[in-house]
Amino acid sequence: MGDPLDALRPLMASHNPPLHALIVPSEDYHQSEYVSSRDMRREYVSGFSGSAGVALITMTEARLWTDGRYFVQAEQELSDRWTLMRMGEDLALENWISDHLPDGATVGVDPWCVSVDTAQRWMGVFTKKQHELVQLSCNLVDEVWKSRPPMETNPVIIHPVEFAGRAVAEKLKDLREKLTKENVCGIVLAALDEVAWSYNIRGTDVAYNPVVQAFAIVTPDLAFFYVDKKKVSAEVHSYMEENGVQVRDYSAVSTDVVSLAAKENQNRIWLDPGTCCYALYSNLNSDQVFLQQSPLALAKALKNPVELDGLRDCHIRDGAAVVQYLVWLDKQMQENYGAPGYFLEQEGTHKRKPTQSVKLTEVTVSDKLESFRASKKHFRGLSFPTISSVGPNAAINHYNPAPETCLELDAGKIYLCDSGAQYGDGTTDITRTVHFGKPSAHEKTCYTAVLKGHIALDAARFPNGTSGLALDSFARAPLWKYGLDYRHGTGHGIGSYLNVHEGPHSISFRPNALKVPLQASMTVTDEPGYYEDGSFGIRLENVLVVKDANTEFNFGDKGYLCFEHITWAPYQKKLMDLSLLSADEIEWVNTYHANCKEILAPYLDESEMAWLEKATEPVSVV
Repeated sequence: MGDPLDALRPLMASHNPPLHALIVPSEDYHQSEYVSSRDMRREYVSGFSGSAGVALITMTEARLWTDGRYFVQAEQELSDRWTLMRMGEDLALENWISDHLPDGATVGVDPWCVSVDTAQRWMGVFTKKQHELVQLSCNLVDEVWKSRPPMETNPVIIHPVEFAGRAVAEKLKDLREKLTKENVCGIVLAALDEVAWSYNIRGTDVAYNPVVQAFAIVTPDLAFFYVDKKKVSAEVHSYMEENGVQVRDYSAVSTDVVSLAAKENQNRIWLDPGTCCYALYSNLNSDQVFLQQSPLALAKALKNPVELDGLRDCHIRDGAAVVQYLVWLDKQMQENYGAPGYFLEQEGTHKRKPTQSVKLTEVTVSDKLESFRASKKHFRGLSFPTISSVGPNAAINHYNPAPETCLELDAGKIYLCDSGAQYGDGTTDITRTVHFGKPSAHEKTCYTAVLKGHIALDAARFPNGTSGLALDSFARAPLWKYGLDYRHGTGHGIGSYLNVHEGPHSISFRPNALKVPLQASMTVTDEPGYYEDGSFGIRLENVLVVKDANTEFNFGDKGYLCFEHITWAPYQKKLMDLSLLSADEIEWVNTYHANCKEILAPYLDESEMAWLEKATEPVSVV
C-alpha cells in the first residue's frame, strides 16, 4: 500500500476550489472520542493510533497535533514525513495555518467530522488572512482508503430498567421540561452515549463503547431515532413504538433538522456545539439555533441510585478479577522467571528460566486478565484496550501493546496495568503499578509521591460549587515537591455501562475542568501518575463517587462534598517508602486494605484469599 499522502495531494489539487490544506480530525459524525474502525481516518493517513489528535496535510508538509498523553507514542508511530505538534507547547493548528499558509488559502474538512465549536474557533482565526474553511461534499480520505472496513450492522440492544434505573418516559419528560424552559422547538442529540442513555439502548458499533451509531431528535411531543434500520429488530421496533419513539433512516437526520427549523420558525433548535457536527449546523440560519451544551450531559453524569448500586457491585466483581490476576501473575513470575515476587524485596533473576517455554508478554498477560473478568456476572467486554506495560512502555501514558512488538515481562522493571470492563450494571477503570523484583529507591520515591497524591484527592473535602480544576492540584502537590508532574488529567467521569470517559465534569489542569462543578452522585476517577521517558511509568487509579460530606461547620451554607471510593484492589507495599507517608496516610492505606480484604473475600478461593491477606497486612509508621 502506498502512502496516503501521495494519493491525497492530487485530490486536493484537483478539488474545486483547489485546496491548500486538508484537515483530518480523529472524530466521527458524532464527535466521539473512540470511533469505529471505518472512521479511523486520521490513523489511516498518519499511522498514529492514539485516540486524540488532528492531522493537517498541505502540498509540502504533514503535521499531527496531539496532547501530552501521546507525545512519546506519536514520536514512535509517525514516519519521518510527519512533524509532531505538541498541544499546549506548539502553535495550535488554526494559528499554524494562519501563520504559514498564503492569504486567501483554502482549507478543506469534512463538516460531518468537526464540531460546531471547533469549526467556529478555526474560522475566527482564519479571518485574519481571509483563509476559507471549505466544507467537503465527500471525505477525501474515504476516496483513497481502498481497504476501508465495511459498515457493520450490529443489532440495537435494549438496556433493561433494572440496570438503567429510570424509564425512557421519565427521561423524555425531564428533557421536554428543559426544552420548554429554554423555549426551543426541539433538540438534536448527536453524542452516541446521550442517544443510548435517553432511549435505554446499547450496542456494539464502537469497540469498548456500548453505543449505537445513531442520532436522535426530541421535540415537545415527538421523538425520533435515526439509525440503520437493519440494526433494529422487531422487538426493538416495538420497544421504540411503546416509548413514543419513531425509527427513521440514519441519513434522514440532515433533512429533518432543516424541516423542523422551517416548520417552527418562531422557535430555535437546541444543538450542543461540542458534540453536534458542523454539517448539521451549517444548513440552518444562526437565528434558528440555540447553541448550548446538551442538558443530557449533566443528567447522565448524575447517577441515579440504581446506577450507583450497579457501579458499586460491578467494581467489587472487577476488583476480585484484578486480585485473581495479580495472584496468577505473581506465581507465574516466580515459577517461570525466578522472580522474588510481589512480596519479597530482593534481587532475583529477571529473565525467563531456560527450562521454561511459557513466555509472559504484555499481551498474553492482559489476555489472562480479560479471562478473569469474563468469568464474572454481567460481563460484556472491556471498556478500553488494556494498557499492559513493562518498563519503558509504562512511560507511554496510553500505551497499547501489539503482539508483534510488545515486551516480555521482566522482574527487574515496573509493570503498569490500566484496565477496565463493561458489565451490564456498570463500567470499570482501575490502574495498579507493581514490581516483581527489587525496586530502586527512586522508583519507590516516585510511587510513594503518586500514592500520596492519590490519597490526598480521595480524602478531599470541598464546598459545593468546587470545580475539578481546583481539585487537580491536590493530586499533583506531592509530586511537585520533587519537581515531578504528569501530562494527563487527574480524573474523568465514568459511565453506567456506557463510555469509560464521560463528561461534562473532570478533574484536570485544563480550563474545561472549570466549567462544571462536581456534584453529589457524579462518578470520577482518581489517577495521578509519573512517567520517566525510556525507563518506567507509575499510575494509581480508583473510581470515586461524589457524595455529601458531614462537616462540623457549614461555612456560607454551601454544603460540603467528599468522595467514596468503589474500586477494590491492594496497593503494593514494597513499592512504598513508608518513611515518606504521614500517620494519616498510613491509616488510610491500612483502612482501605482492611475493607478490600473484607469486601472481596466472598469472591476468592482459599489460595487467593491467603495472598490477599498478605497483601493487605497493616503497615506501620517508620
